[in-house]
Amino acid sequence: MVAGLCQHSEKLSFFICPVTECIQNLSALYHGCTRGKTTGDFSPLNTLCELCIQLIVCKDVTAETLYDVLHDTSYRKKWDTNMIDTFDIGRLTVNADVGYYSWKCPSPLKNRDFVTMRSWLPLGNDYLIINYSVKHPEYPPKKDYVRAVSLLTGYLIQSNGANCCTLYYLTQVDPRGSLPKWVVNRASQLVAPKAMKKIYKACLKYPEWKRKHEPNLKPWRYPEQNTLPCINVADLTVQRADSLENIDESSVSEEKAQHHSDDDET
Repeated sequence: MVAGLCQHSEKLSFFICPVTECIQNLSALYHGCTRGKTTGDFSPLNTLCELCIQLIVCKDVTAETLYDVLHDTSYRKKWDTNMIDTFDIGRLTVNADVGYYSWKCPSPLKNRDFVTMRSWLPLGNDYLIINYSVKHPEYPPKKDYVRAVSLLTGYLIQSNGANCCTLYYLTQVDPRGSLPKWVVNRASQLVAPKAMKKIYKACLKYPEWKRKHEPNLKPWRYPEQNTLPCINVADLTVQRADSLENIDESSVSEEKAQHHSDDDET
C-alpha cells in the first residue's frame, strides 16, 4: 500500500491500485477546490459507473469529531437512516479492517450490501479514510440482497482551525443490476448531498452522545482497544463486479417505487 497506510505492505500489494487511485482523486478534488473549482482531473476505475464527488464545510465541528463519526459504527446506527446493518468483521493491521454494510433501496428494488476493506491514516491535523470492496470467504452474497461493489470510496477531512473542518468525499460504486435512470439520477443529485448534510448534523450531536456511550472507547485511534479477530490477507481478494450476479431492475418506475425519506433527524 501507500507509505504508512498498512504495516505489512508487502502482503497487501494486490490492493495498491484502488488505494492509489482514490488518493489521486481526492488530491485532485482538494486542489481543484482550493482553486475555486468543483471538478478536477479525476480517474474513475470504471468509466461505466458514475464518480460521485461532494464536499461540505462543517462549522462548529473539529476534524477529530468528524473522523470519529465516520468510524463509530455504534453511532452510525443513530443517524444513518438508510442503513440496514453494519458491523466490523476483522482487522488486518492497526489501521486497516474489513466490514459489512447494507442499505435500503426504494421498493421494489432489492436492497444492496457491501463487504469492504477500510484503511485510515491521520495526516497531522487532517485525516484520510478509504474503502473498497473485497471478497471474504465467510461473507458471500446473501439471497435477499444484491452485492454491490465499492470500486473506490474516500474521505479526506481537512482541519480549518480549532472548530471547523471540510469533508471532501468521492465514491464510485457499481450497484450491480440494470437500474432505472431515475434511480441513478436520484442517487447523484439528491441522496449524496443529503448524506453529507446528515453527516454534518450527526457531527454536531456526537460529542454529547459519545459522553454517554463509552467515551474512552475509540479503537480507530487507540489500536490496543481493538478486539476484532485478525484476518489473514491471503483469504481476501478484490471484489470484481463482473463476478457477481447482474439483476435487471430497469423496468421499475419511479411512481411505483416506495421512497425512503432522507430527511429524518439524527
